[in-house]
Amino acid sequence: MPYNLRVRLPFSPVRLAALAVAVLVVAYIGLIAVVMSYAALTVEFSQSVRNDEAAVATLESQYLAAVARITGTDYAAAGYAKPIAETFVPAASVTALR
Repeated sequence: MPYNLRVRLPFSPVRLAALAVAVLVVAYIGLIAVVMSYAALTVEFSQSVRNDEAAVATLESQYLAAVARITGTDYAAAGYAKPIAETFVPAASVTALR
């Protein structure tokens, strides 16, 4: 009497391996999508930083031009004169704000 000791699995190892490969392929594609979106966001952020630096440089040049214009003003020609005398005026109270 031969004994049949062969074990019958409820699933096939080939099907299990194919399922594992399919899951890994989907996970791989998902990870590639995440990495690509991260790279796109990084490039977009660096471009935004460059644009902001350009805007700041423009504003800074306008500010420096205004300061140069103000400091280059001849106040005597504009009607201003140096004070004749400087006088100290003592304050009546100790605090400046009431």
